[in-house]
Amino acid sequence: MAVIKLFRAPLKYVQGKGSLYNFYQETKNLGSSFLFICSNSAYKSCKSKIEKSFEGSDCKLHFEIFGGISSNGEIEKMRKIIREEQIEVVVGVGGGSAIDTAKATAHYENRPVAIVPTVCATDAPCTGLSVIYNDDGTFDTYLFYPKNPEAVIVDSEIIANAPTKFLVAGMGDALGTYFEARACLRTDSPSLENGGIMLSSMALCELCYKTLLKCGYQAKLASDRHVVTPALEAIIEANTYLSGVGADNGGLAVAHSVYNGFTALSECESTMHGSLVALGTIAQLVLENAPKEEIKEVMDFCFSVGLPVTLKEVGVIDVERVHIATEKACAPGESIHNMAGDVTPDQLYDALLAVDLLGQEYFN
Repeated sequence: MAVIKLFRAPLKYVQGKGSLYNFYQETKNLGSSFLFICSNSAYKSCKSKIEKSFEGSDCKLHFEIFGGISSNGEIEKMRKIIREEQIEVVVGVGGGSAIDTAKATAHYENRPVAIVPTVCATDAPCTGLSVIYNDDGTFDTYLFYPKNPEAVIVDSEIIANAPTKFLVAGMGDALGTYFEARACLRTDSPSLENGGIMLSSMALCELCYKTLLKCGYQAKLASDRHVVTPALEAIIEANTYLSGVGADNGGLAVAHSVYNGFTALSECESTMHGSLVALGTIAQLVLENAPKEEIKEVMDFCFSVGLPVTLKEVGVIDVERVHIATEKACAPGESIHNMAGDVTPDQLYDALLAVDLLGQEYFN
């Protein structure tokens, strides 16, 4: 029996310069008491704008700086605040970890959740899932939700003022979207929402990739100068909405398994999620024996915006240690098994070394 197709997305997506000044207007239907789960930097950059949007209202606002990782202990702490203060709405303000903590907290306490991303480093804002980590920082599990966030509000000015490395990492995460969804479509694998992949989903995934190629380099330059340009707006939308909704409804394959595998290597601890997804995307194309023009297009893009094309760039010097990562990447239940013909740890190891060799040509 064919998998029934489905499509899910946030109820509302708002993006633009200064859009945080409209936060209250966009979320007032959700409730009248709000818990803002903030990263340290997000608290500094967003608090005054959010408070200004509530001027004249009688809503209760509680700002809480979280511990920096979306772990079970952190989620428990936030749930306690909600119960004690009878909070009606949960808001995640910050990067992926703050957002994932807020989504998990809202889910367990059965509250609506709004998201305010302050960086474009991952596609976490729009998705109906969280990445939950162990307290030591290693990957634990994906937590899936029955719905996506009620509202996602992106202030382009705040994104433009964040370090460019986050925007670039977000492009790396977004780069996998189309190729992973395409692989899932080929094998009739279900999406992250456990449904069949719709035409709409693939259209978003493809638009995501085309937008990266068209606007990625110019957006990086705009971010370097902290200015909001049409190219930057396009990449913010690609990284946040197109990639998030695309991945949710399109599915994952090699690229994200490579990321999960490399979390086992201590030398990759400071390597950003999107950087490893980008390298994993190229490895997936090698495994698929994709046309050399396609592989070159992807690698040229990575090199132009500063995404890794070699193992050294993600922190790996001793290539033998890649075996540890490939074993973890090919563990049962990993999305790499959505590939046609499946992939063994040895095949993935060879593909990653092939990527490394191709990548080294850019530096010679």
